[in-house]
Amino acid sequence: MTIASGPRPAATGHRSWPWCRQCTGIALDLGSARTRAWTSGRRTILDVPTATVPGDRATYPVQRGTIVDTPAAARMLDRLLGHRLPRHGRPLLILTTPALGGIVYRAEAHAAVEVLHPRTVLTVPAARAVALTAGADLTRPLLVVDIGAHLTEVTLLTDGALTDARHTALGTSDLGSHTRPAQLTEAVVAMVTSMLDDDRTSQAHHALQRGVLLAGGGALRADLTHPLAGRLHAPVRTVPGPHTAAVRGAAKLLQAAHAHPSAAAE
Repeated sequence: MTIASGPRPAATGHRSWPWCRQCTGIALDLGSARTRAWTSGRRTILDVPTATVPGDRATYPVQRGTIVDTPAAARMLDRLLGHRLPRHGRPLLILTTPALGGIVYRAEAHAAVEVLHPRTVLTVPAARAVALTAGADLTRPLLVVDIGAHLTEVTLLTDGALTDARHTALGTSDLGSHTRPAQLTEAVVAMVTSMLDDDRTSQAHHALQRGVLLAGGGALRADLTHPLAGRLHAPVRTVPGPHTAAVRGAAKLLQAAHAHPSAAAE
């Protein structure tokens, strides 16, 4: 993503990142296979396995979109980000969440990120973050398909808000001798079809006619994405850099929050 240059408006009392030294921020995408983070003052995204330590002794605190070991997740985040934060000051943190994560996921995630001593934690559905990265028109219904390593989600956004979602505990890491790419494609088609069948407002139908926005590492695989357009009879568009789209969208929200006049009060 591009970081704005030049001073911020005087009313906020802050300068644009990375020049602002008064406050820090973190955009975080805590995935089942990879954890990605952007911190204020950096121009690159940290991208590491979601594991406590490298090697055979590693434990994996997030599985299929569920935080199964909150203390281990906290240790991983401390190892990844703790030394990158200033000693004084508490960061604003924006965290992406699975579409169907719900209250339980948010509670576990909040507990894990407390190791970073955030002053505020804001959550955003990963699909909305992806849409922001793509520059999608959120005044119109939008279908976002996120094909991850261990989880695939289909999300309907209406006016930018999550109105329906489906997921399957199947991803690119499952592809091999027992699971073929066509099975994952068919799983996506089945979720979209289920959403259309349950649609009582025609929003899902309008979104499908508009086209599907693809994200996640699976969006880079032609053996998954090319058949999808034909099976859905709809346009399919891949967001640039689909594997990091969620964290980049969270970073956009983070910078918008930093630019808000209320940030001057922090």
